[in-house]
Amino acid sequence: MALTTRRRALTTLGAALAGAVALPAGTASAAAEGRRAPRPLWRAHAHNDYEHARPLLDALDHRFGSVEADIYLVDGQLLVAHDPEDLDPSRTLESLYLDPLAARVQAHHGRVYPRDRGSLQLLVDIKTEGEATYLELDRRLRRYPHLFTSCAHGRVFPGAVTAVVSGDRAARAPMAAQRTRRAFYDGRLTDLGTTAPASFVPLISDNWTVNFTWQGVGAFPAAERRRLHEIVGAAHARGQRVRFWATPDVAGPARDAVWAELLAAGVDHLNTDDLAGLEAFLDARRER
Repeated sequence: MALTTRRRALTTLGAALAGAVALPAGTASAAAEGRRAPRPLWRAHAHNDYEHARPLLDALDHRFGSVEADIYLVDGQLLVAHDPEDLDPSRTLESLYLDPLAARVQAHHGRVYPRDRGSLQLLVDIKTEGEATYLELDRRLRRYPHLFTSCAHGRVFPGAVTAVVSGDRAARAPMAAQRTRRAFYDGRLTDLGTTAPASFVPLISDNWTVNFTWQGVGAFPAAERRRLHEIVGAAHARGQRVRFWATPDVAGPARDAVWAELLAAGVDHLNTDDLAGLEAFLDARRER
């Protein structure tokens, strides 16, 4: 299959840096980083992470606790891109994410961040047919047996990285049928209060604009604030985390107002493409 990309020069450089830089840099600086680096920002989620100049590595440099990669199953390969026209056979899930993460965790003696045993969330958004794409993803994740959080017969075994599958909903059936998995399912608000356990659906994600009218301008309507707190409370009572996508992401007072309300409600992951902006926002509020 002939594939092209409008950003080939930049993205090829990003893939090369991911493969060539991660291990030496992590190995050389692991001890120093462990002494000096600020704590990771576990509530920070890098949306469209692969569109940065250095996929994954830029997010880690900004201490993010969650990154997102869109994948397409193409000729047996899992390619990372937002749109089909941007597919590039050199930009695989392994080259941009799995291999650099494995190298970093090895360099840091089993951790993504040397000062913290928390698990980095790798949110994998499936863009092609869900069942076939997930089964291929499952095969790839099993090649890294010591990297990922796993679930066996309902029991969760923490790892340095936790893969959560989002996107095409047809991935759910093959995942639910597995007795052992190295990935978990990204639920929706319709999953709140159902029988789906947190060991299968640890994350509840939904579209902010579908559920709330407020975009950070003026006062947050009391009914919407109450609904937000109820959603988070219901999820947390079942051991699930909460994330909203399509929140305002243009720097300014409106975005800060929405982020502040999300933090106040206990939302677990704040979505952004502005890595430095969210890092500064969370640091100013000591959310580490």
